[in-house]
Amino acid sequence: MRDIVVVGAGIVGLAHALAAAKRGWRVTVIDRDARANGASIRNFGFVTVTGQERGQVWDRARRSAAIWREVAGPAGIRIEQEGLLVVGQRAEAGLVFDAFMETEMAEGCTRLTALESQDVCPQASAPAGALRSTVDLRVESREAIPRLTAWLAAAHGVTFRFGAAVVGVETGCVTLANGARVQGDMVVVCPGDDWASLFPEIYAEAGITRCKLQMLRLAAPGWRLPSPVMSDLSMARYLGYADLPEAAAIKGRLETEEAEALGWGIHLIAVQSADGTLVVGDSHDYGPTPDPFSHEAIDAAILRAYAGVLGRPPAVVERWTGTYASASGHSIVHTPAEGVRLVVVTSGTGASTSFGLAEDVIGSLTSSERTSA
Repeated sequence: MRDIVVVGAGIVGLAHALAAAKRGWRVTVIDRDARANGASIRNFGFVTVTGQERGQVWDRARRSAAIWREVAGPAGIRIEQEGLLVVGQRAEAGLVFDAFMETEMAEGCTRLTALESQDVCPQASAPAGALRSTVDLRVESREAIPRLTAWLAAAHGVTFRFGAAVVGVETGCVTLANGARVQGDMVVVCPGDDWASLFPEIYAEAGITRCKLQMLRLAAPGWRLPSPVMSDLSMARYLGYADLPEAAAIKGRLETEEAEALGWGIHLIAVQSADGTLVVGDSHDYGPTPDPFSHEAIDAAILRAYAGVLGRPPAVVERWTGTYASASGHSIVHTPAEGVRLVVVTSGTGASTSFGLAEDVIGSLTSSERTSA
């Protein structure tokens, strides 16, 4: 049996632990915190397939959604919502929907008229109709990540060492801050936006910075969303839409009509939890060390985007910020030493794509191991 050490117990690290365990490897996961507390729990828990960048990223998202569905039951993770509804507020959005439906990415999707959109979600304003998907899903991140961790330990024998900071990585082992060394035939390092501790030169070369987001939880409105909801703003951000030639018109109009929202990197996502509360966001602010504060003007702009789609927002019951590693492209996978991989998702899509990415990375380690044998 081969040993693998995974550094980082966020969703990227957990995905690699699962992929390795499924191949029969003995897995140890090391994390400096006592529990997951970063980007992996400070998000929507929305496993977004529809709208992901065409090609490899979209494929990884589809595979990741399938794995989420595979592990959710055994791990005791509730799938809160299925699918996605992207509502069209402007006529130009309808052109993007029509073009999207002509691509392979439309598998599992339906183009709805304005009237059909109202039947699906009476609360949503969709004068240009909507795009409805059945392939996406949502979990409650702050519950799903701990449950996935516990299940990996119980069902796959994964060993977790929390509260241990890794200060060095080399072929065959990692070194902890207390001087202890943990051996492994392979090492996968998944440090997220911690660009200063391990392999800072690779982070610098890749141009990785941090992205700060703001999010809100709203009181239960007394009705249920049929699925997560997005709007026109997402067509300027999600490359599966934005890269289509037909998206030029909606992006141009948004630059004129939604300059404030675009300036703060806002695109509306609204999802619903089991207790009826709504998680709404989010914004995007970039820098090596963004300030840790939640700014009221940005929260207000998020709520205005919500109001434009779903009406008057309920009271805010919770606010938070989060950060994640950000750079051009979906992710980086580097080999800083033999048998070592540095894996960083740089697109804010860890929940959506990590399982598929991890299968590729662990598969490459397996192939290299066979080649060297």
